[in-house]
Amino acid sequence: MPEGDTVFQTAKRLDSALAGGVLTVSDLRVPRFATADLTGRTVLDATARGKHLLTRFEGGLTLHSHLRMEGAWRVFDHGERWRGGPDHQIRAVLATAEHTAVGYRLPVLELLRTEDEEQVVGHLGPDLLGPDWDPETALRNLLADPGRRVGDALLDQRNLAGVGNVYMCELCFMARATPWLPVGELSLPLATRLVSTAKQLLDANRDRPVRTTTAATPAMSRRLPRERLFVYGRVGRPCLRCRTPIRKTVRDDRPTYWCPRCQSGPTG
Repeated sequence: MPEGDTVFQTAKRLDSALAGGVLTVSDLRVPRFATADLTGRTVLDATARGKHLLTRFEGGLTLHSHLRMEGAWRVFDHGERWRGGPDHQIRAVLATAEHTAVGYRLPVLELLRTEDEEQVVGHLGPDLLGPDWDPETALRNLLADPGRRVGDALLDQRNLAGVGNVYMCELCFMARATPWLPVGELSLPLATRLVSTAKQLLDANRDRPVRTTTAATPAMSRRLPRERLFVYGRVGRPCLRCRTPIRKTVRDDRPTYWCPRCQSGPTG
């Protein structure tokens, strides 16, 4: 599932391409909204809320989409050939005189009134890349269930919105805790640092074309110039701290990477 920085970048591309333009093409290829016609409406903005995308139009309408595992929005210049998958995977087409946005394999696509947006994103915790970011609320949410595993608590978008599986693994490594450690076993300073580090990592990657956690600070960048991530995707390779081989566990189709020496707590 895309991380919050990926969704943020997608929203930024959509906003840059469509905002202020008048729709010349509106094609929503899902049965419930197949007859909806947004042609002639001005696109107001496209914004990310956690891992959700909200594209707003004049007249008080919002197109809500979620990428989940396979979805993607591609933006093309007028007349440019579309590239992103076969036509049968297209779920939405929004075009102005200059650009066309094509939504591929979108598992969630719905048109709603802008005033009803809270029905689809109101459950989310503070957005790590949003104007509502509140570290105190995020920390309180994270610690609300002491028996819950750290990894699960980080991935729960109701606690803080934007952390996906990559950042979860990287954050746990940086905190020297396995993802299966109960949240209640974290010291308050460590839990606070976990939240602040999550914010730091997503901020550092919000405009990067290639995600990195090792280069989130200048000191790390100088020490590890050739490594982008600490543990994610590095199974069997030496830990960047201790050289112990990184391990991987798959549960519910979600891979989890960790260092058995650097990280304390239960293992899987």
